[in-house]
Amino acid sequence: MRSAPPPARPAALPIAVPVPVAVPMSRAGGDGTAALERAGAETVKRAVELDVASRFQESLVCYQEGIDLLLQVVKATKDEAKKQRYRQKISEYMTRAEDIKKHIEKEKEDGKYHKQIRIEENATGFGYEKLFQEYLTEIVSEVWVEDPYIRHVHQLYNFLRFCEMLVKGPCKVKIIHLLTSCDEGTGRSQQISGLEEIQESLKNYGVTLDIAFSSSIHDREIRFNNGWMIKIGRGLDYFKKPQGRFSIGYCDFDLRPCHETTVDVFHTKHTKKM
Repeated sequence: MRSAPPPARPAALPIAVPVPVAVPMSRAGGDGTAALERAGAETVKRAVELDVASRFQESLVCYQEGIDLLLQVVKATKDEAKKQRYRQKISEYMTRAEDIKKHIEKEKEDGKYHKQIRIEENATGFGYEKLFQEYLTEIVSEVWVEDPYIRHVHQLYNFLRFCEMLVKGPCKVKIIHLLTSCDEGTGRSQQISGLEEIQESLKNYGVTLDIAFSSSIHDREIRFNNGWMIKIGRGLDYFKKPQGRFSIGYCDFDLRPCHETTVDVFHTKHTKKM
């Protein structure tokens, strides 16, 4: 059942209007603030669009960025009338942003939070840090990874890079639980030896890797013991094969093109243990 929406949007929040305050073109930016005004207006316009679409986490970020830009306009302009108009709008946007922030926190507390990220075909900039760092708070000490495809060499490297991210912090991970499927073909020994090598390497950093296999596993999800759960349609294996061993993106996953997939982020009070 869908959770109740946040408080109603202020009537003054425009949706179709690209600027928060109508400023005659002959006067807009006359004091050198034109670029800031355009950037602020477009950012706030995007915030409202995301707000209307109930994409609250994304809209909150845009509201905050738009407010910062408009505050710079207020600081830079010498037009007192313009200052007053923008201050009024900024106040409305700040109120809306605070309402959304409270709504998000309430959803987290109730275990109803849901954020969705769509990764387009060939998109870049979606390394593991990009997806997970926001949720890896200092209190994270235990991680559950459920992914049926940690079998082939490149998939083992994907898991290794995920583990490296956990080791770097800021979280203090002590144990990682991995549930995957067992390669029944010729790659079985390679899969086992690869996972055991990762397991031994993690011990040097005080991290225990608990490995389990399932022949019926299908779902892909990652859970942290601070309540966050991330489900990626393709699991950790959403990167495309690099063009070559010495091509850009081979080492840095942020520069590696991705397969199209969807990432769903939830928050719950209870972390499922496998």
